[in-house]
Amino acid sequence: MPAARFVDQLNAQVGHEFAAHHQYLAIAVHYDALTMPRMAAFFYAQAMEERSHAMMMVQYLLDTDAAVVIPGSEAPVPSFDDVVAPVELALVQEKRVTEQINGLLRTAREESDFASEQFMQWFIKEQVEEVATMSDLLAVVRRNADDIDDIEDYVAREQAGGGADPGAPPVAGG
Repeated sequence: MPAARFVDQLNAQVGHEFAAHHQYLAIAVHYDALTMPRMAAFFYAQAMEERSHAMMMVQYLLDTDAAVVIPGSEAPVPSFDDVVAPVELALVQEKRVTEQINGLLRTAREESDFASEQFMQWFIKEQVEEVATMSDLLAVVRRNADDIDDIEDYVAREQAGGGADPGAPPVAGG
């Protein structure tokens, strides 16, 4: 069984991942309302990815006979003034999640919880990719804020789905 301190933090992280899911849904709806279907689709996919992250954590807790507690989360930011603000928020969110994931790994190490440390390795790699993706997208959106077609073209060209990662942890219910 994982260290109690790690279990508490991982249960909290499940809530953070669901909060990210809800925020990405709100962002997707914003872009859908602006008739930016590629940006909307990108953020709908991001929302599902965050939900999957939460469910991977749930599955790990179940697999290790740890208590699973699904916490509530704050309401997402529901609306934005322009096309840039949602991506700025997404980058801030990804950087915050990176800090949270690093904290989970740190706790696992401090507790000599080797299985939990190994479990977190995939998330460390994933967060590097997420921050890089949002940083690049933010640069493009800022540069092309007055030309949404250029933004849509970038997303279509650069953010095409790469498929499931075979090294990803299993998803509860999946």
